[in-house]
Amino acid sequence: MARPVIACKTDGKQEQAVVQEFLQMLGPETTLPVAAIKVLIGVIARSNASTIMGMERELRQTADLLLDSVVLHAKSTIALSSGCELFLRYVTRCSLDFPNFEDCKKQVLHRGEKFAEMSVTSRVRIAELGHGFVRDGAVIMTHGYSRVVASLLLRAAQTKHFTIMIPEGRPEGAGFEAAAVFSKAGIPVSVILDSAVGYFMEQVDLCVVGAEGVVENGGVVNKVGTCQMAVVAKALHKPFYVAAESYKFARLYPLNQRDLPEGRTPMIRLDPVGGEPAPPGVDCTNPCVDYTPADYITLLFTDLGVLTPSAVSDELIRLYQ
Repeated sequence: MARPVIACKTDGKQEQAVVQEFLQMLGPETTLPVAAIKVLIGVIARSNASTIMGMERELRQTADLLLDSVVLHAKSTIALSSGCELFLRYVTRCSLDFPNFEDCKKQVLHRGEKFAEMSVTSRVRIAELGHGFVRDGAVIMTHGYSRVVASLLLRAAQTKHFTIMIPEGRPEGAGFEAAAVFSKAGIPVSVILDSAVGYFMEQVDLCVVGAEGVVENGGVVNKVGTCQMAVVAKALHKPFYVAAESYKFARLYPLNQRDLPEGRTPMIRLDPVGGEPAPPGVDCTNPCVDYTPADYITLLFTDLGVLTPSAVSDELIRLYQ
């Protein structure tokens, strides 16, 4: 795997190069955390630091730079933050197991490569664990475009016939992006209004969504609209499943929407349909993510196994210890 030519002690131009390299890595198969780990691997490979503390300082500076760049692009940083934190904790643990700096550096580089590869293998494992919950002839509602949910449903489509409903996902139209993927695979799919989730829920057999982050109490942070879908699903006794990789497990404990970290959950502007400007004095800013409490979640499909929401805290302790 090619490593980006970067250093962490940067001036303005070098910082721009780091961010540009990071953004260029993002693609259909590369998530924010994986792209960040690839950048951090490059920092380690080219670091002039002679101590673990010095290398950790460079890594944290780069991680903060990447987090800031994602906020500027109106994306949630929760998955990115948790992925970077897990990697940095591994660096710290590795320094205890390998007192020799060069040995530690080699081990961390190797681990970083494995972490980047884990993204794809995690999706495969989640798809294998989750596809059995999709029965033949089911109607499934999902939300936004999640790579891991797409993998799960495409795996299920190999042996079963089902249909998918997806809200449009304004303002960026993520529902249409997901619908194109499923339609190309031959799965019947329809895009519904964001405001029509309650109308169509009675026709649905189950919901499955992805997550930007899985938090300590078993709830999830995901594309705005996930919470209302979960609330309606529970009211109509429909199972609500979440598919997420373990590197999205975040050390957060929100109790409501206001508890999401400020500055890391950017707001987006909703423009009126047709491109007309909003009326003067009208506020059109909206959150890009929301928090879904554990009470509304049936099960989580993860590369660590199929978990109940109450089991998430135990797994988080293991990951971060």
